[in-house]
Amino acid sequence: MIEGVKTKKLKVIPDERGRLMEMFRSDDEFFEKFGQVYMTTAYPGVVKGWHYHKMQADNMVVVKGMMKIVLYDGRKGSKTFGEINEFFVGEHNPTLVHIPPGVYHGFKCISQTEAMCINTPTEKYNYTEPDEYREEPHSGEVPYDWSRKDG
Repeated sequence: MIEGVKTKKLKVIPDERGRLMEMFRSDDEFFEKFGQVYMTTAYPGVVKGWHYHKMQADNMVVVKGMMKIVLYDGRKGSKTFGEINEFFVGEHNPTLVHIPPGVYHGFKCISQTEAMCINTPTEKYNYTEPDEYREEPHSGEVPYDWSRKDG
């Protein structure tokens, strides 16, 4: 696993009224601080990526549908430089993915319907100077092929 990346298997508590699932707690080992909470979605087959942050860590949970979250360690001083991690998360595998600063990340909706992700980053979004550095998902700058792997 890429240095600094953490996952937390989430527990769903169902009863006759519905279900409850805690996603992120201030006593989790990787909790740093709270910046904001936002939702992002992707339609079936859509890729959103790549980007990384210099200061911000992300804590992503897919609450509807399924996504493939992919990470690439582009940090030259990291022990895991060049490593790629794939996480298949969502309704069928409720998991929080903690993404440290400097790690490229993107996601692809792999379900038949729109997928919805809740992110709790450590920093709030700065509209005038965003801590966001982008690369096109199919540029080849990040060595990853987003196509489905059948086999």
